[in-house]
Amino acid sequence: MIDEFLKKHGDYHDDKYFKDLTTIKMGGKISHYVEPYNIEDLKEIITFARNNRIDYKLLGNGSNIIAGSNNYSGIVINLKHFDNYEISNNEVYVEAGVLAPYFAQVLANAGLSGFEFASGIPGTIGGLVYMNAGAYKKEMGDIIKEVNVLKDGEIITLKKEELKLSYRYSIFKEHPHWTVVSCVISLEQKDPEEIKNLMEERLVRRKATQPLDKPSAGSCFRNPDGKFAWEYIDELGYRGYKINDIEVSEKHSNFIVNNGNGKAEDFLKIVYDIQDKVLDKYKIKLVMEVEKFNC
Repeated sequence: MIDEFLKKHGDYHDDKYFKDLTTIKMGGKISHYVEPYNIEDLKEIITFARNNRIDYKLLGNGSNIIAGSNNYSGIVINLKHFDNYEISNNEVYVEAGVLAPYFAQVLANAGLSGFEFASGIPGTIGGLVYMNAGAYKKEMGDIIKEVNVLKDGEIITLKKEELKLSYRYSIFKEHPHWTVVSCVISLEQKDPEEIKNLMEERLVRRKATQPLDKPSAGSCFRNPDGKFAWEYIDELGYRGYKINDIEVSEKHSNFIVNNGNGKAEDFLKIVYDIQDKVLDKYKIKLVMEVEKFNC
């Protein structure tokens, strides 16, 4: 019943695994995976899931998620077909499924500045909006003008001031059934070569300081006030610490990497141990930046 319905509304698969859809390369089998063709199909799928009390999960590029090893019996929805964008002077409309590094190059070629911070974030626009992603002291909240959202079967538009944006946070974390479908961002004109040079410099720096050669979910912890998370981790001696194939990176200790066949339970054991030790010694609560799912 479920598979026949989903086949009518998108590219459907019943043999996908989170380990193949996440950047840290781990997680169990997905019972129902679908890529809706358009907004009407997305509406139909979500309405169907909610009416039939079927769990569902929106998944972008899987760059900020730790999925458990157990099979997931719900529906995973990927907005891969939501890949349109339109540039109008300094304002840009972009859909949720567009990959950030690709889009950063598009904007650089167009001589539009403000999105350079996202050139090294391997997520989709929808994911970046959801978590108000950022880097280099810039974040999505600096450039968002409005966001188009699927809420209770209808598309609504939320202005920036309605999004409750703060460090790695937006209103969408309070409303998991709201779906970001597109947004409008406001940028500035700048010389394309200047933009590209900055992005290239940052790429060289990332390669030198981050374990880009190993599967990870990016930065594990948010940085607390006044100090980087990796400094606490280093002071407690966790750099290089391992449980089976999960390791605190030798290159950057706020990255936890998968050396082969890592499992979510080992990842979380390390996370909880670090959190407990930091809280006990420094009275600081390290908050996971990475989302855990089906764990």
